[in-house]
Amino acid sequence: MDEVSLARWQFAITTVYHFFFVPVTISMASLVAGFQTAWVVTEKEKYLKLTKFFGKLFLINFAMGVATGIVQEFQFGMNWSAYSRFVGDIFGAPLALEGLLAFFLESTFLGLWIFGWDRLPKKIHLMTIWLAAIGTIASAYFILAANSFMQNPLGYTFNDGRGRAELTDFWAVLTNPVVLVTMPHQITGCFMVGGAFIAAVAGWHLYRMDRAERKSLDAREPEHGPVFQAAIQGKTTVIPADRPAFKTAVKVGAIVLIIAGLGTVISGDQQSKVMFEVQPMKMAAAEALYETEKPAGFSIVTVGTPDGKRELWSVTVPGLLSFLATGDFDGKVVGINQLQQEYTQQFGPGTYYPYIPLTYWSFRVMIGLGMAAMAIGALLLLCVRGERRLTSFWWPTVLVALPLLPLFANSFGWIFTETGRQPWVVFGLLKTAAGVSPTVGAGSVLTSLLVFTALYGVLAVVEVKLMLKYLRLGLPDVSTREQTDDDSDAPLVFSY
Repeated sequence: MDEVSLARWQFAITTVYHFFFVPVTISMASLVAGFQTAWVVTEKEKYLKLTKFFGKLFLINFAMGVATGIVQEFQFGMNWSAYSRFVGDIFGAPLALEGLLAFFLESTFLGLWIFGWDRLPKKIHLMTIWLAAIGTIASAYFILAANSFMQNPLGYTFNDGRGRAELTDFWAVLTNPVVLVTMPHQITGCFMVGGAFIAAVAGWHLYRMDRAERKSLDAREPEHGPVFQAAIQGKTTVIPADRPAFKTAVKVGAIVLIIAGLGTVISGDQQSKVMFEVQPMKMAAAEALYETEKPAGFSIVTVGTPDGKRELWSVTVPGLLSFLATGDFDGKVVGINQLQQEYTQQFGPGTYYPYIPLTYWSFRVMIGLGMAAMAIGALLLLCVRGERRLTSFWWPTVLVALPLLPLFANSFGWIFTETGRQPWVVFGLLKTAAGVSPTVGAGSVLTSLLVFTALYGVLAVVEVKLMLKYLRLGLPDVSTREQTDDDSDAPLVFSY
């Protein structure tokens, strides 16, 4: 394997791994702020418990996300120095704003939120978590603006003497049509993950309580007579006190998951139309459409030849690809072969289409996992209505899978986005093979790849252990903690 392939593998591993933490951080900051807002407005203890419980899980994820993000940045200088030099003048502005403005806002007010529980007035303390949440979303925008330049270069001029792109219009970079449609799609995708995470964690606690309750009732009254009815009505001690709080969290998480899922579908439709305008090859690769069609169908599943160039069997929705690309079920979609001829004339000899099986299946896996998560969210809502209980044996498996479905859907979406742009690292300007560091050999790249993979493996073990430890503890006891707004001499308290 040459240095280009190794560098691509390393970038893929570090980026996909880092991105596991990003959707959780972006969504959980706002959702925890929502629980705290509910507590400040209603003064109900269950919202305070949910704020602190999910706030702790959010902070663990945030810390791991920062650690993996730092590791990821190293490879730009190590393996992709030619690419960094080419886009450095463009990326410098949005990434500087991300670091100096968004991340500063996020980390500063998150620190005040962590230490300010018993020191700041309630409403001021609430403001800190909302500002941190705004910082996470602003951070996402600046990073997406930089990435959108790679998909659709705007606001630059090419300096022949220096051999790189140079910034001429920063506003054009920030208002790139790609970032304007990608941002809502990405944010709603993040909230699918956050909603699913909250619903799954709370649902798991509900399942444990309901199973324990059922076993207790079975021991007392095998026929589930008066004792079971008393338990349902809350007249016995077999119903844990935190059940109402977890039930509320399940409903909130499932509703957020479903609404965000609908937003992801709508924004994804808008994103596909912009993608068809600026990167028609990516749209053709998403369907493995080799020849131009009008109208063009969308295959739900296809069995083809090993090279992916010929279809053997498929289930196809007529006209759907035309609608996704043009908004018209009878629209014309240009095929891979015609685009290859066009790009050869424009850019010279070469291969200008991506690895088709990967783009084809990553696009469908993204959609399928997202739809499955929404379906489970709807099922969860139905199963916790009224006095219903989560006692079926298959719930643990479903609840473990629930947050992973939208999380992997997000990852496969980015795999499609980045691999579908190949062979370009900056579309139409710089090929991926030209972006690697010219003096770094395959042995060096392989060494750093193995080190990063091992390091990320250790971090994964730490993350999972911390999450499981604090997830199992359940809701904290908040009865002994009181606000001391009027005590100006009180020290800052680390509340976790």
